[in-house]
Amino acid sequence: MGAVQRETDTGSRDAASGGCPFISARAAEFDPFSDGYQQDPPAYVAWSREEAPVFYSPKLDYWVVTRYEDIKAIFRDNETFSPSVALEKITPTSDEANAVLASYDYGMKRTLVNEDEPQHMARRRALMGPFDVEHLAHHEAMVRRLTRQYVDAFVDEGRADLVDQMFWEIPLTVALDFLGVPDEDKPTLRRYSIAHTVNTWGRPKPEDQVAVAHAVGKFWQYSGQVLEHMRRHPDEEGWMQYAVRKQRDAPDVVTDSYLHSMMMAVIVAAHETTANASANAVKLLLENRHTWERLCQDPALIPNAVEECLRHNGSQAAWRRITTSDTTVGGVEIPEGSRILMVSASGNHDPRRFEDPHLVDIHRDESNEHLTFGYGAHQCLGKNLARMEMQVFLEELTRRLPHMRLAEQEFTYVPNTSFRGPEHLWVEWDPALNPERVDPNVLDPQLTVNIGEPTEEHRTRPMRVDRVTDAADGVRHIRMSSADGTPLPRFTPGAHVSVVCGDTGLVRQYSLCGPSDAGATTGGCPVSGGRPQYYEIAVLKEEESRGGSAWIHQNVGEGDTLAVRGPRNHFRLPETPARLLLVAGGIGITPIRTMADWARRNDVPYELHYLGRRRDSMAFLEELTHTHGDNLRIHCAGDGERADLTHLLTSVDAEAKAGALHVYACGPQRMIDTLDEASADWPEGAMVFEHFASTVGGLDPEKERDFSLVLEDSAREVRVPRDKTVLRALRDAGYPIPSNCEEGLCGTCEIPVLDGEIDHRDVVLTPAERRRGDRMMACCSRSVNDRIVLGL
Repeated sequence: MGAVQRETDTGSRDAASGGCPFISARAAEFDPFSDGYQQDPPAYVAWSREEAPVFYSPKLDYWVVTRYEDIKAIFRDNETFSPSVALEKITPTSDEANAVLASYDYGMKRTLVNEDEPQHMARRRALMGPFDVEHLAHHEAMVRRLTRQYVDAFVDEGRADLVDQMFWEIPLTVALDFLGVPDEDKPTLRRYSIAHTVNTWGRPKPEDQVAVAHAVGKFWQYSGQVLEHMRRHPDEEGWMQYAVRKQRDAPDVVTDSYLHSMMMAVIVAAHETTANASANAVKLLLENRHTWERLCQDPALIPNAVEECLRHNGSQAAWRRITTSDTTVGGVEIPEGSRILMVSASGNHDPRRFEDPHLVDIHRDESNEHLTFGYGAHQCLGKNLARMEMQVFLEELTRRLPHMRLAEQEFTYVPNTSFRGPEHLWVEWDPALNPERVDPNVLDPQLTVNIGEPTEEHRTRPMRVDRVTDAADGVRHIRMSSADGTPLPRFTPGAHVSVVCGDTGLVRQYSLCGPSDAGATTGGCPVSGGRPQYYEIAVLKEEESRGGSAWIHQNVGEGDTLAVRGPRNHFRLPETPARLLLVAGGIGITPIRTMADWARRNDVPYELHYLGRRRDSMAFLEELTHTHGDNLRIHCAGDGERADLTHLLTSVDAEAKAGALHVYACGPQRMIDTLDEASADWPEGAMVFEHFASTVGGLDPEKERDFSLVLEDSAREVRVPRDKTVLRALRDAGYPIPSNCEEGLCGTCEIPVLDGEIDHRDVVLTPAERRRGDRMMACCSRSVNDRIVLGL
């Protein structure tokens, strides 16, 4: 890297002339093999997420990336960011250790994890058949049978190490069965697997490197022997036998060396990550006792709990890439040939992506958007097998040992950059309280395991209606608290929730208009433990209601329980605004109310302009007048005080163009159109809207075109005719894409785009997000050309 310039502050800066990166004190001390990183990677790099999201680590000789969107962008661009170093030894080993590996003819080469395009996708498509839902489903019976057998062995003991006595053994047995590998060598394979992890992602001591090399070399030989058996018996069951058969049809794609490397890599990948993820999940849930007890009471919550555990405390902490050309990540220049460590565990805790990310929220609406399985073309093939196993583990443990608790212990981890899980997980309980001693039928009922991502129903949060009042004429103000006692997440100003309108089938989005975090006072709502005790929404009864507002006005009363999803936020304030101009029209005051309160509490200069027809129809008017005083400007048409929005924006034109002002507006389309026209020459991000209604009309087949969806993860192609939306075409093909408004307003139907030019027709994505081209709203947006490649 050449000479390195050091800083004394905590930040990291762009590379200076000559390619010399500045190194902050914290960046210089970054050590992924330290106990701090091993115990809690997101906390260890929290400083980076906030101050230097891309920095150079001299100890590691890697650039480290810690924010969600930056990591996702790297995953998406496999040409600039090659995965070829994903299985490279992160710590160079001694000549003696290398000689040992050579003595075993060790030749680990390309696998699905570290192969570049176009070879990677050709092989992925050839080999992914056994990973579809239909093939995975029949493994559930085996997982449940094994789980019950292993729990039977210790259920009456009162104490167990779940890692040694369950979590390593079962995933390994299932993995070997899935692969078609004999399972009589499980203890040896566990030792080999750990050695492979240490050899590739760890920092073995010099005195240990030779022993590790011997174990890795023997693992290589063992893999080759098993592969030879499979070649002699290619018609037996198993993924590797499937690959051997595929070699007959495509010998140039599925080569001999590739099969040998895959045999060794997949034995590790297919079980170690699941074993670690299961241990991490149980540890996390038992540390959050109320959450564990909710799962014991309602096992239907388990699918989303698994996803939240994978987000919050997953087994994959980081991924690696190498740049193939000079590039920029997060505004930082990175030269060609640079190695990159993407701390995906940190991205999963990025508050710019996840509301209240440190909370374990089993109702979280976007938990499945974590990076633990990777993203895009290199997303983990075995993710749904892992999900299924974890669901069965949690269902059986919560059913049979609901009174289980963590024993006092110190948690240790095998030091490495990428895989993490406790080496031991001791739990204890009183066997006399085992439910099966009272009810021998406790094992009879069992859930149908959800294979794949959780559905919308799994992510629904029950909320009790505490109070219903009128905030203005025709505006119903509803206060809701958690109905099951789980904490409500903090949310950022501009966030919304989705409310399921009874049995009507309607789901409608409403901005949260109450306090967003600790210290908030809007509406007098107290905050417990830094989190709101309740959420507030305000719903206008619209004359031309699509059904949602009418249902709420007619049916929602105090004491009712509503099904709510979220919060989510597509209307975020900038991280460090210099000054805010907030404009609300009518019921558009709901998100603006929270923004104004946030600005007041955080000493951010702001003006609030509130437009309405009549004072008695303007929600929260008296409270806003009292709270915001001279910062509030009221424009009531009934009082002859119409707003001149064009003049308003003209008066702040220079300020906005200089980046010293941000305007946030929510209201009717006519108001939005006026503001949009008046700010047409402003820099991107200076004016941000949230819309009431969609401008999307129905499809006109005469004006549309057919195109294809290439589903990268599924190796399928779906045709979208001119009279169908992407959403409908995907659902017809068997993909249950969630949706709510189906008008491009809410963002629920967002799907990942890997390649292709999108005709964006939603009002959710920002111009920058549209230019990135990595997502689209399936309900309304279409393809500009003949095909789009999706990460589905």
